[in-house]
Amino acid sequence: MKKIVLTLTLFAALNTVAFADGNAFTPLNFNDTQYGNASSTTYTKTTPSASSAEGDAVGNGNIQNAILQLDNAQVDIRNDLLNCKTKYADVDAQYKLIKNERKALKKQTTAIEKRIKEIDRAKEKIRKNML
Repeated sequence: MKKIVLTLTLFAALNTVAFADGNAFTPLNFNDTQYGNASSTTYTKTTPSASSAEGDAVGNGNIQNAILQLDNAQVDIRNDLLNCKTKYADVDAQYKLIKNERKALKKQTTAIEKRIKEIDRAKEKIRKNML
């Protein structure tokens, strides 16, 4: 029990050191120079101007343009995939046709070779009978 209490106390002490400045993370607008010279730092409150609102609108427009470009790229890639699948189907059909034709020609070749062997045997028999 003592080990658990000591471990939790040590853990809590280390966590308080990590969160000493009150922030659990570094914000996006973090500026190292603010902490360097605290006495000469002056804070001014700024109000959002129309130019920053336009900047946000332009930023949103840029994001939307990027999304549209990605959509267009995706459509192009899908078209390429469709073309590739079509070519594959054509080549596959040709392959199957050639494979079947090859099989038929092999049968025909073996049949012709068999007939030639039969003729050779018949010729040999005739020659033997003649002698």
